[in-house]
Amino acid sequence: SSHFCSRRGPGESGDRFLPPAAMADSVDSIDAEVGEAIGIVEGEASDVVNGQDTDAALEEALEDGVDEEELEQLEAQLVEEAGDEVADEGDGAGEDPVDEPQDDDDEDHLQGIDVEEHLIDAVEGSLRLKRLLSRDEEDPSAKKQKLSPEEQARKSKIQHLLVKWSLQTDATVRHVCETCSTEELDVMMKSGWCPDKFNMQRPPSELLARHLLDMRERCMPGGAALDAIAAFKHRFKLDSTKDKLLRSLSHKDLRYVLTYFDGSQDLDELIREAALIDAFDDNTTETALPDAHGVVTLGRFQRLELIDPLADAAVFGDANLTFAINLARHRQSLGHVGRVIATTFEDLDTLRERYKEIDESIATLDESMALVYHCVDCTRIAIDERFKGMEGQFGAVYYNFPHSGAITGFFDGHPIVNWRHENLMRLFFRALRSFMKPGGVVKVASNMGAIGVRYSYIIGSAIENEFLHIETVPFMEWHLHRYGRSYGDKRDIHRRPDAKNNQSYNAQAAERDMVYCFSYAPTGDPLGKQQIKMPPSLKTLKNCWDGPFKNLHGAARDRLAQQLHNRFVTEVSGTHVG
Repeated sequence: SSHFCSRRGPGESGDRFLPPAAMADSVDSIDAEVGEAIGIVEGEASDVVNGQDTDAALEEALEDGVDEEELEQLEAQLVEEAGDEVADEGDGAGEDPVDEPQDDDDEDHLQGIDVEEHLIDAVEGSLRLKRLLSRDEEDPSAKKQKLSPEEQARKSKIQHLLVKWSLQTDATVRHVCETCSTEELDVMMKSGWCPDKFNMQRPPSELLARHLLDMRERCMPGGAALDAIAAFKHRFKLDSTKDKLLRSLSHKDLRYVLTYFDGSQDLDELIREAALIDAFDDNTTETALPDAHGVVTLGRFQRLELIDPLADAAVFGDANLTFAINLARHRQSLGHVGRVIATTFEDLDTLRERYKEIDESIATLDESMALVYHCVDCTRIAIDERFKGMEGQFGAVYYNFPHSGAITGFFDGHPIVNWRHENLMRLFFRALRSFMKPGGVVKVASNMGAIGVRYSYIIGSAIENEFLHIETVPFMEWHLHRYGRSYGDKRDIHRRPDAKNNQSYNAQAAERDMVYCFSYAPTGDPLGKQQIKMPPSLKTLKNCWDGPFKNLHGAARDRLAQQLHNRFVTEVSGTHVG
């Protein structure tokens, strides 16, 4: 068949998507199968997608004047039959679609977890993610739930795309499609885009994931530096005229406008109102320099780290604790009385193995009255006893260069592993909601071109959890940038921190490092469950032909898939790996 003539065997160059068993099928059998799939998508399944009936029996019924009740029954039957056929066609390697699971059994994932009622929302997503991964270890013979017409239509669209791209047997591409939104599927069905099956650097699944990411990022402010007005302009979709007007305001007037404008007022009227308010000095930094240039003065607040002096400041994922020391000294020099809470994801024994100076660093923090906690998962602090009673006390939170850990054989952008990075940000910001003071700031440093934790994961996760994006500051302009950066894994054993010259971590261009700044602005409205990126199922891992799976077969392939799945379960349980 012409649409399979480009496939290569698993031992040949370029193979990424066709398992050996499929190569043994006859060409006639494959043609018949594809023809049937195309018939489903273009025939009955189109009834589900478009609400249009092309079945001859239904057309005849319409001509003969069948009553509405019989007509509805006939349409429902066609929808059910088409959905069943498409669902059977896609059972080879797929799982439930998009972000939300179909079989959570209500709140089963919360059973046996000791968490206070008001903190359930902060940890529910993390526990649900663990439940999704653990379900692969349960009874595989359990009966599948009946799909709704919407879900059947969704599967029809996915199958249509896979047939269109000649990638029906690629389990990883199917997985990526199943994590798409319905709107994204519709866009791809109408477009002529197709993953390059002969790309020598990236497999089709990774190209598809990147294409979807580019689609989403077109609606975002970008990962480069943004001042306070540029971030404000993007949030409210203001034009260049308003942008120019805002840049002419003084510090007092600009701060007033940024604080009280919610999109419903007339911006010009609010600016005139700000000008009528007299400047006053209440001995706080926010009222300093009222007549200074507005956007420049606001930028200095973020760069000089002028945070709430009374509130606690938490640092997450600070492997060698050099940033926490830097922050503690900064707060002492400004006379702050709020505590610094320094945390590491690793245990103390692991830190001592990697950083010979760790005990000295802990002693330095103790002298500054800082708290040091180890084995802290920033997505699960709601069930960490050490954070009990800290609700609403954080005035500032820092998370520098977040990463979920590298997995040998996969680039960070590959969909088999990239879901971990996206969920890290989503669950991090949801967990913070219960511990932040309204108006508190969160700063996440990352490289604008990072392919693991993308800037869009950071900004998007913050916004959906009611953290306003207020500015993006170049990392090298940040007052706290001089600390000993590290890899945060076993590589640090041989690469010592160099806080003086900041050369301990040279994997990224320093001029592309950014600090994404957010302010917590709760509205009081319920947010619903935190959306999470669906992880690949064990079945998908076993049918993956990318990365380390490329040249594995039989028991070796199954063993690697099980090991990788076990690692995923361990990671989402808050246990350090690597």
